[in-house]
Amino acid sequence: MRNKFVMALMALLLTGLGAMAQTAATPTPVKIGFASVNYILSQMPEYKQIEQQLQEFQKKLEAEQQKNIQDFQTKVQNFEKNGENLTVKQFEDTRRQLQQEQQNLENAPRLMQLKYAQRENELLGPAYEKIQNNIDIVAKENNYSHVLNSEVAGVPTLLYVSDESNDISDLVLKKMGITPKPVNAQN
Repeated sequence: MRNKFVMALMALLLTGLGAMAQTAATPTPVKIGFASVNYILSQMPEYKQIEQQLQEFQKKLEAEQQKNIQDFQTKVQNFEKNGENLTVKQFEDTRRQLQQEQQNLENAPRLMQLKYAQRENELLGPAYEKIQNNIDIVAKENNYSHVLNSEVAGVPTLLYVSDESNDISDLVLKKMGITPKPVNAQN
């Protein structure tokens, strides 16, 4: 009797271990979806405000650059007009200072681009985080194992899509409480 119990227990244990090994060996099904992060962003109410803030920041940077150019031109004109009245040391110091300012003006466009990119990241960061969080939620709710961005910087990254139903962009918008609008009706 005891042998039958031990044998039955061993059979049950081996069956359970076999089932667990079978489950572990069975790969998780792959379900790939895609979303257009740019499309989702463009539909978000806060995006228009972000765009406006970026345009204002760009105008501010351009105005500062224009003022710096005008100030430099005024200094050059004064130097040309009054340079002969300066001592040799003053003349050389002013000339070096003007050369440095000219170099700064030549580097200004690159620095403006960096400032703009930094401001853009500050403003868009929370929106991208919100999009990512909602993509994660929609992907889990719909059993997607992978979700790809359909374009990066406006360039398509998905070169072929056989089933448009795997585009979760509108599902993400709905999860965010946004009713998707047709692309041509965004403005």
